[in-house]
Amino acid sequence: MKLTSSAFEEGSVIPSLYTCEGKNKAPPLAIANSPSNTKSLVLIMDDPDVPASIRPEKMYDHWVVFNIPPTTHRIDDQHPIQGIYGKSTSGKNQYIGPCPPFGEHRYFFKLYALSQTLNLPEGSSKQAVEAAIDGIVLAKCSLMGRYEKNKGY
Repeated sequence: MKLTSSAFEEGSVIPSLYTCEGKNKAPPLAIANSPSNTKSLVLIMDDPDVPASIRPEKMYDHWVVFNIPPTTHRIDDQHPIQGIYGKSTSGKNQYIGPCPPFGEHRYFFKLYALSQTLNLPEGSSKQAVEAAIDGIVLAKCSLMGRYEKNKGY
């Protein structure tokens, strides 16, 4: 399974359009080679570079979506993501773009192919989703991008 973006390559800078300094919209994503027996997909975007002084758990969850149809191959303006939104660290059930308080942070888009759909309500936390997928992951992959706010923002 593979997750890519036409907006940035693995390990490169996420364009500001997809951040708090731009339109704060999700970057385009392409999904390839999901297992044929996939029943649903889960997409999680998080930032592990949050200082403990800001968040003791040192993680900021930017995007949690589950029960994405396994036939999903593109997520972009013409193909909005379908699925159930979980809750981000900000408490919102939506994409929250990169907006590091200082320095450059890494942002991981993690995709999981599951052998079943999840019986979770909208607004479930990343932790609840991760607990629910334990033992039913058929394949997983990730895409990492980096971002640092422009100086003077």
